[in-house]
Amino acid sequence: MSPTDNDESGLRRAPVQRRSTERLERILDACARELDEGGYGRLSTRAVAARAGVPIGSVYRFFADKRAMADALAHRNLDEFLDRAATRLAGPDLGSDWRTAVDVLVDEYTAMKRTAAGFALVDFGIPGETNHDLADRLPALLGDRIAVDPADARLRLALVVAVEAADAALQLAFRNDSSGDAAVIAETKRLLRAYLATVLD
Repeated sequence: MSPTDNDESGLRRAPVQRRSTERLERILDACARELDEGGYGRLSTRAVAARAGVPIGSVYRFFADKRAMADALAHRNLDEFLDRAATRLAGPDLGSDWRTAVDVLVDEYTAMKRTAAGFALVDFGIPGETNHDLADRLPALLGDRIAVDPADARLRLALVVAVEAADAALQLAFRNDSSGDAAVIAETKRLLRAYLATVLD
């Protein structure tokens, strides 16, 4: 990868030293707050650098432009979401049913939607993009809760459809309510359980 190419996470180059990692995290934190306050249209590398307290060159060391910054934030969001969900799913009181796992995924998503800076706008990708990264990582997260081969093409398609349907329904839940409409969130869980039962049961 050349210095001007971005990897799939939006980064020009990954930080090596702890100081660089901390600087990158400050930049992404600043990007998230700028998104909350001004939206994607007003996001700029200069504003992020000022908020993060770093030279503009530090931003360009990691990112080619604001799109790459938002992509990196989306990847960080996805990693955090999966970590949070994995921690919850490892709890001894959750059992091994995939339906419980679906509820946990929706709960963790809505919790991040309410509290994580920048998540309301970007979550796992720029608005209008697909959520295939999340769908690809769900089989490993669900583990032995599903008795279907993770490489099965029908499961892959079902997970993509389920993620896209959940994304649309949860956008509706938060459209006019910053805490999320509880009834719409509950219906999203019902929708996912009913649809995925056609593949997972």
